[in-house]
Amino acid sequence: MGQERPVKSYELTGLEVGSIDGSVYIDLPKVYTQPKIPVSKENLLNILDLEKWPYLKEIELKRIDADIEILIGINVPKAMEPWQIVNSQRNGPYAVKTVLGWVVNGPLHSCSSTNETGLISVTANRISMENLKDLLIRQYNHDFPEKDYDEKREMSVEDKLFMSIATSSVELKNGHYHLPLPFRDKDATLPNNYEMAAQRMLNLAKRFKKDSAYANEYATFMEDVLRKGYAEKVPQEQLQMSNGHVWYIPHHGVYHKQKAKLRVVFDCSCSYKGESLNSKLLQGPDLTNPLLGVLLRFRHERIAIMADIEAMYYQVRVLHHHCDFLRFLWWPQGDVNQPLEIYRMNVHLFGAVSSPSIANFALKQTGTDNSERYSSQVIDTIKHSFYVDDCLRSVASVKEAIMLTKDLREACTLGGFTLNKWVSNSGEVLETIPQNYRAPLLKQLNLDCEKPPLERALGIQWNILKDVLTFRVTVKNQAPTRRTILSIVSSIYDPLGFLSPFVLKAKQILQRLCHGKYGWDEIIPMEVMKPWQRWLAEVDQLSRFEVDRCMKPENFGFIKTAELHHFCDASELGYGTVSYLKLTDSSKNVHVTFVLGKARVIPLKRMTVPRLELAAATLAVKVDRMLRKELHMELKDSTFWTDSTVVLKYIHNQTKRFHTYVANRIAVIHNLSQPHQWRYVCSGDNPADDASRGLQIESLLNSTRWLNGPHFLTKENSEWPKIPEDLNCLSSDDVEVKREITTNYLNLQNNATTRIIEHYSSWSKLLRAVAWWLRLKKLLMLRTQRDKALVMDSKWKVEQKGLTPENLDEAEKSIIRYDQQRFFDPELTLLRKGKHIKSDSSIHKLDPILDEGILMIGGRLSKAALP
Repeated sequence: MGQERPVKSYELTGLEVGSIDGSVYIDLPKVYTQPKIPVSKENLLNILDLEKWPYLKEIELKRIDADIEILIGINVPKAMEPWQIVNSQRNGPYAVKTVLGWVVNGPLHSCSSTNETGLISVTANRISMENLKDLLIRQYNHDFPEKDYDEKREMSVEDKLFMSIATSSVELKNGHYHLPLPFRDKDATLPNNYEMAAQRMLNLAKRFKKDSAYANEYATFMEDVLRKGYAEKVPQEQLQMSNGHVWYIPHHGVYHKQKAKLRVVFDCSCSYKGESLNSKLLQGPDLTNPLLGVLLRFRHERIAIMADIEAMYYQVRVLHHHCDFLRFLWWPQGDVNQPLEIYRMNVHLFGAVSSPSIANFALKQTGTDNSERYSSQVIDTIKHSFYVDDCLRSVASVKEAIMLTKDLREACTLGGFTLNKWVSNSGEVLETIPQNYRAPLLKQLNLDCEKPPLERALGIQWNILKDVLTFRVTVKNQAPTRRTILSIVSSIYDPLGFLSPFVLKAKQILQRLCHGKYGWDEIIPMEVMKPWQRWLAEVDQLSRFEVDRCMKPENFGFIKTAELHHFCDASELGYGTVSYLKLTDSSKNVHVTFVLGKARVIPLKRMTVPRLELAAATLAVKVDRMLRKELHMELKDSTFWTDSTVVLKYIHNQTKRFHTYVANRIAVIHNLSQPHQWRYVCSGDNPADDASRGLQIESLLNSTRWLNGPHFLTKENSEWPKIPEDLNCLSSDDVEVKREITTNYLNLQNNATTRIIEHYSSWSKLLRAVAWWLRLKKLLMLRTQRDKALVMDSKWKVEQKGLTPENLDEAEKSIIRYDQQRFFDPELTLLRKGKHIKSDSSIHKLDPILDEGILMIGGRLSKAALP
């Protein structure tokens, strides 16, 4: 009591608290978190409490079934400022009306002799702060779920409804596709939330007054939206619509992380009276092309092109009768001193849950509708070479690239999409593109004498001049905690896994901290500090790491065959795979290139190395399935390499049965590959060894094996490592092999006890029958004895009058003994002799004991120090 006690807490900023009707919002100062607030829902005032104090009957309280998650103190005077007061009577509570609603203070119950405080129910912006520790644990264990590896994904019922609405309603008018808002219910209605939207604009006006640069950028964006026809002012005669088809969307500005450019986002998730626009809309299926696939195909050929769709979402128009669901408030010319005016969007907008699927549907529809006007290469580019609004494509020649860029721009324009920010590693291609359509840094570039700058290809840096992919990470000087380490590691964007052995070293440090249960904001211990600082010092050298963008070397001939080779490995530190593409041209030149690498830490729950090796092998076949789907090239063979003979024996086995973990993964491997595709490689030649153990940056920079694969891949198959001859010789002593159990069955069909048990279907009737049978048995046994006097014993006379509870209890025990004897005879024999049962017994783990001749679970109670 009275002593200070340190507690863990997070500091949050930027929160607002609002009234229940959403009409008022107040900015909160710094807020500090606690695991638990010492107030429960029982402390909330309710209607019954008010009825006990008649002078409070005018107080209007809205019932909210929610936990108390925030306490507002006197450091927010705006929330405490009294607007109206209802004074106390007869020492009862008093009420204060504030900007947020009514607050009632004092004793809640008339019989209470102590002062209790009622709390106002408030609606605040809830921040879901997922426990980072649990998030990491799931990340590490994510490598081992029984995932569906089938490439076909069925749509949900809602996804099918979305596609039905889109396909039946899409129409091309005035050079743009028009699509409706995909409502779950075609007759959806929403309440009038004008007051809430107006209050949000008042808050925005305060921000504008504090930050003039923000205000100017915001106004410029909104004026551009109006100038380009993406939005319009609502006509005077339609302002008073009240048919439930009107919704006012609040908006706010966000900055792009790399571009430092403001974009206005519409808050379609904002709720009013429990409803929001997004809650009414179907999200639709994910129609975005896989990021890995777009990047992989970007590396196919020598000439690369890249472009961006200008304001992609805004190029898809909304059907006119849905536009009033997209109303918003704005000041003329962004002048907050003028009255607010009502506008509405004519296009699908940022912030609507349906917009990503709508925009992707319209883009793919552009390809479908123009499939007869343009080449298959153009249509394939539209359908498969866009990741959201970014287009990445590679072709074999300059002539082909020039033709593709021309036709692609025309085809996309027919769907209302304008391609700009064009980039290419070929000056000849760029010369054919007007300057105002080139990337900003290339618009004024003299292609004859100036070096092209670095560009970002879906987050990866692309050195156009050298045509290589590079990496650069900027690390801020921060205190070394789990949180900052996770932030730094996550900032290394490497979807193709070029750097995965290096990043694995940092992930191992994170896992070590996770296993040690260190807090997220604790300074890491010294034994971890040294390896972390060593790794951090190497991050700056990532800029020296370069990878050829194109998978083929210059002047490489026509590809005759293409093969995939996957290497997998595991250690006590991690596991991973690395995949290579082996190309052979018409002149029999061979080139091996890196395709994809994955390096993962082992799960927190320790596993044997053979199981980890099998997990790596399972990952390899799944990567093969993905690459075959995404590479879009004719592939001859896939070969899988491992240095684990145990895994090879598991895969080639046809007779043994395995325990569940191994059996499930072997089933996946057999489904996605054939045993003859699996080969042995010694550890020294296995590049996946780098993925399972990790590499320092110098080793990664100097490693030719990691990027080019082992040297033998360039040779003929006859010169590859030999396959072991004993792959079918799997020992029965292997811990993963199920033991064969021989069961002796004793035929007891003619046994009288068996006939009695099988005769009755009711447990109670069976107990009574067995009890009478046991009594008869005892009586007959006594009659066979010479001393007839025992038969006349008074005890037996009493028992002959009827069954007792003791008789029924003994009958039950007899049935159990009999049944256990039938199925556990070897175990009973050993236990009666005072011996332990064998480890291969099905009940060995239960530690059985004998009590009155009945097998019972021993458990751990026998090891407890009981009196």
